[in-house]
Amino acid sequence: MAAVEVHQFAQCITCHAWSADRSMIAFCPNNNEVHIYRLSQDKWEKVHVLQKHDQIVCGVDWSARSNRIVTASHDRNSYVWNQEGSEWVPTLVILRLNRAALCVQWSPKENKFAVGSGAKTVCICYYEQDNNWWVSKLIRKRHDSSVTSVAWHPNNILLATTSTDGKCRVFSTFIKGVDTRDSKAGSVSDSKFGEQIVQLDLSFSWAFGVKWSPSGNTLAYVGHNSMIYFVDDVGPSPLAQNVAFRDLPLRDVLFISEKMVIGVGFDCNPMVFAADERGIWSFIRFLGERKSTLSGSRYSSQFSEAFGKFYGQSKYGASNDSIEPSRSRGGIHENCISCIMSLTESGSSRKTRFSTSGLDGKVVVWDLENQEDLSGYL
Repeated sequence: MAAVEVHQFAQCITCHAWSADRSMIAFCPNNNEVHIYRLSQDKWEKVHVLQKHDQIVCGVDWSARSNRIVTASHDRNSYVWNQEGSEWVPTLVILRLNRAALCVQWSPKENKFAVGSGAKTVCICYYEQDNNWWVSKLIRKRHDSSVTSVAWHPNNILLATTSTDGKCRVFSTFIKGVDTRDSKAGSVSDSKFGEQIVQLDLSFSWAFGVKWSPSGNTLAYVGHNSMIYFVDDVGPSPLAQNVAFRDLPLRDVLFISEKMVIGVGFDCNPMVFAADERGIWSFIRFLGERKSTLSGSRYSSQFSEAFGKFYGQSKYGASNDSIEPSRSRGGIHENCISCIMSLTESGSSRKTRFSTSGLDGKVVVWDLENQEDLSGYL
């Protein structure tokens, strides 16, 4: 099995992030705190508790180079935490939101971070040297509902968002004095702050978990209708694909390479999607099982299985003989997987290790190095 480490840190985990050397982990145990654990002599010890928010912390990200932690919470606030000696000192970021903050992520150069919110806005936050504080610029009137996830393009300017209005959008976040004009970025660096580059109307349900490929050429996000979407050549004429699967919806995705994506969500088991030599994406298998050949007849029972679940059939219990399950039930995670993070050094195009956390309070480390059937996609 691909899982190499399983840690039960709490009863429930909302989100998690790793330090640059992977020796410490920060996570929210489904409350208004962020706990930091350090690996010491093969044991995890709690070393810090970040207490400043008033409501559930729903987003946390740990910058690799500057060693700063940013948190976002339902209390509409965000804090940047700097380590001074043995203490973590918070700095309040004025987001100017009237609804909950829902997600947060540092930009690749770590000079900005983005906060998605329930106020239909995205806050792009940056540090002002003159006033010695973090300020935010808002992308308004572009989303019709809550912003569920944000993802930075490798060029540090483009930002992709997903929303519960079912759309995925890409914006320019160029800020004068923070970003520099780059000839390699082409027309992207000439666009104004908040300018919408493209709007993707591929999903008719809530959209979650947007990510860019390591090169920035491909965009992936998921819908609450058990579909995952892949978009190439993001711009005026994008090339889009969608892959429908019979299992429960996903919540987040991670690019392992240009040709492989891991999806996690309500089925409690990471799903592998890969592209063939023609660039056609498809579902490969669950990580908790060996690769199996899926015939068309198995997918014909999708309606029957869904009908059985509707009438109270246990997800992990026995099923009717006429309903062929898509996989052996059960796994390492026992509840929805809400977060997936890479454990590979930034800048590397090959990510074989990653971690997942879920509502069961577990953090699981996965390694694809010895998965022979997947090696061709790495």
